[in-house]
Amino acid sequence: MTKGNKSIPSISVSYGTKGNSTKANELGMRPMQERAYERRGEQYLLIKSPPASGKSRALMFIALDKLLNQGLKQAIIVVPEKSIGSSFNDEPLSDFGFWTDWSVEPKWNLCNAPGSDNGGKVNSVGKFLESDDKILICTHATFRFSVDKFGVEAFDNRLIAVDEFHHVSANPDNKLGLHLGQFINRDRVHIVAMTGSYFRGDAEAVLGPEDELKFDTITYTYYEQLNGYEYLKQLDIGYFFYSGSYTDDILKVLDPTEKTIIHIPNVNSRESTKDKIREVEYIIEELGEWQGTDSSTGFQLVKSPGGKILRIADLVDDEPTKRDRVAAALKDPAHKNNRDHVDVIIALGMAKEGFDWIWCEHALTVGYRASLTEVVQIIGRATRDAPGKSRARFTNLIAELDASEQSVTEAVNDTLKAIASSLLMEQVLAPRFEFKQKNPKNGPDQGFDYGDGGYDPAASNVGINHETGQLQIEINGLFEPKSEEAVRICREDLNEVIAKFVQDKTTVERGMFDEEVIPEELNQVRMGKIIQEKYPDLDVEDQEAVRQHAIAALNLTQQAKQTVLHSREGKSEPVTNNSLIDGVRKFVMDVRELDIDLIDRINPFSEAYAVLAKAMSEESLKQVASAIAGRRVNIPYDEARALTERALKFKKERGRLPDISAQDPWEKRMAEGIAALKRYRAQQQAAESAGGDING
Repeated sequence: MTKGNKSIPSISVSYGTKGNSTKANELGMRPMQERAYERRGEQYLLIKSPPASGKSRALMFIALDKLLNQGLKQAIIVVPEKSIGSSFNDEPLSDFGFWTDWSVEPKWNLCNAPGSDNGGKVNSVGKFLESDDKILICTHATFRFSVDKFGVEAFDNRLIAVDEFHHVSANPDNKLGLHLGQFINRDRVHIVAMTGSYFRGDAEAVLGPEDELKFDTITYTYYEQLNGYEYLKQLDIGYFFYSGSYTDDILKVLDPTEKTIIHIPNVNSRESTKDKIREVEYIIEELGEWQGTDSSTGFQLVKSPGGKILRIADLVDDEPTKRDRVAAALKDPAHKNNRDHVDVIIALGMAKEGFDWIWCEHALTVGYRASLTEVVQIIGRATRDAPGKSRARFTNLIAELDASEQSVTEAVNDTLKAIASSLLMEQVLAPRFEFKQKNPKNGPDQGFDYGDGGYDPAASNVGINHETGQLQIEINGLFEPKSEEAVRICREDLNEVIAKFVQDKTTVERGMFDEEVIPEELNQVRMGKIIQEKYPDLDVEDQEAVRQHAIAALNLTQQAKQTVLHSREGKSEPVTNNSLIDGVRKFVMDVRELDIDLIDRINPFSEAYAVLAKAMSEESLKQVASAIAGRRVNIPYDEARALTERALKFKKERGRLPDISAQDPWEKRMAEGIAALKRYRAQQQAAESAGGDING
């Protein structure tokens, strides 16, 4: 790392390097592919799996079985952009043990065809549907236009496989989502959907709840993927705040000896200098002395101060001929396993999802990305396993709040969004949580390791299933989900819920900068409101079960993070493998009794604030806190009503209402909620009697 480096990891996770996630079975399938293939008979499959886990090949196995053994006529593979179509090129699967090969007629890989998506390519789809050929590859756009032209009926008895499924939305304005809904309603096709992101994360659900229930979900977590690698042992996620121009500070976080992808800021962002070409020149100048351009690849050659010639790929250049030559050189299969082919890639909109450079050790992103899904995709560029690559990291460079900052609100919002992104990535990297209500009748479950002492009937136990990556935790007083939908949410969608929670601006502001905040208000009221809005059809008990599971996942990850970061202060390497698991286990063992009330008393944002305080200058931190304090308001109506509902539960349990002068801050806050609601209702009655009304 360069001298003076100020990059602060918000989390640093080490893994077990077991090597099993890259080992193939007798059919040539890695563990994720084998898991997906076992469910090949399902009509609707949703595969949630990290970048580099082998989703493309998993689809090949499933599609071939559907074509040859399940009676489907054809398979149509739909990808978001042309470059990803190469992931589905011919593969000699039989060389590795499978019973047939994957072969695509060149004329049916429309990602390689000239022309526009709504022109000749749509006609080609029509010809394919009439042919006896089996496999077609096209972009999302070509597929949308084809469905518009030929209708959903034309695709009956076929497999529709959608790669990078997070591009789809249940929003009626999302054409691909609308078409998929029509296919599901007609129920005459098979669908395999694949995504490397664990949450929509940005706005709306990918599928409506009723459609989601029809899908059989295969989840392969980041924990399983990274823990099963052979070489990569450690992943750091962090952010760095800079003042002035980011190009002046970039060498504080950029180590030229690490293989790095730099994503420069969007030209509309506050971090941008509004001249992207000059920004690339600045970065190159910071790295060393320009030596010219490689005639065969188009890479920029730069001599570093240490004397090494750095090979830099510029994907920002607007001149198509130059940029296409560089992009083609990066994809050259002859150099896929050549670590020295390129050293640094500078990009703006490219080199994100589907971009495969196994040697990447550092994904360095300048400016906040509005899409959390995009952040997951960018981090995925650095999480490939490769010989000699023991550590990878993601750094987000963000402009610090300046004393002369014109748009303070925008600067504060960017800071809060970066924190939300970091918190969510910590959840994505954690093992899958399986929470159980603590019960005297409980016993050890097969396949789970409960630590050196084994299962203890008298304690809250933490068990890890090393094969599936599940972390089983017993909690006293936990509500368990009852309905099929609530069970599915607790099993598959907790990160979706947490994404919504950590993106709620008021929640983050209060959690990090309000010294008087009561954790229960965040965990019960704010999270409770999000659950009610997101899942209105669940009954009250199931809503509470989902709330408790989501808060337990978030807060236990934060407690584990605290243990991990404290244990490695002043050390260059983490102290243990599987550090998040060890952190959770240590926290549970240190508390006298793990119950839901204890979990609700943890501020989910306290550790994020501790990291922010180290990463940001004291003056900027004060400015952010001051800006947030300036817009704090009294208890809003919805919150007063939610507090009153909690107060009624309190009364049911204790036989009395909360006391506004109580020593316990949560009891006092519930009482304040009752008082606030009474004031709102009094104002409303007064307005109504005066012939008016207020919005409540």
